[in-house]
Amino acid sequence: MPKYSLVGYDGSEAARRAFAFAMDLARACGGRVRVVSVLQVAEGGDTCALMMSDSGIQRAQELSDELTSLDADTTRLVDVELTHGMPGDVLLSQVTQHGIDHIVVGHTGRGALARWLIGSVSDNVLARAQVPVTVVR
Repeated sequence: MPKYSLVGYDGSEAARRAFAFAMDLARACGGRVRVVSVLQVAEGGDTCALMMSDSGIQRAQELSDELTSLDADTTRLVDVELTHGMPGDVLLSQVTQHGIDHIVVGHTGRGALARWLIGSVSDNVLARAQVPVTVVR
């Protein structure tokens, strides 16, 4: 049974369903959930980095508040991280950095053309993960 599940969270309905699934699993298995929200940022110099750090602190608090509104057990069972990078790469790097033994991602239901044009985090994670992955629809 999973003891530490990772959820990629972007605020979408699919991400909320993935979070709810991971929370139910954590309660059933006596585990924890790590929620990671990844901001993709284009390069923009020092000013951009400063703005990102200022807005990142505010966004991290908003994320914690949002998760708590979805599930009261958030304060007891969840670790939250807001970071920058490519979502698939960030999620996969979390596995070794934090001892993750299960990944939960939401499926957005985009069509084949949209997945081809902008990619799919769930497809990327499924193809490369070294731990079990659950895709929640």
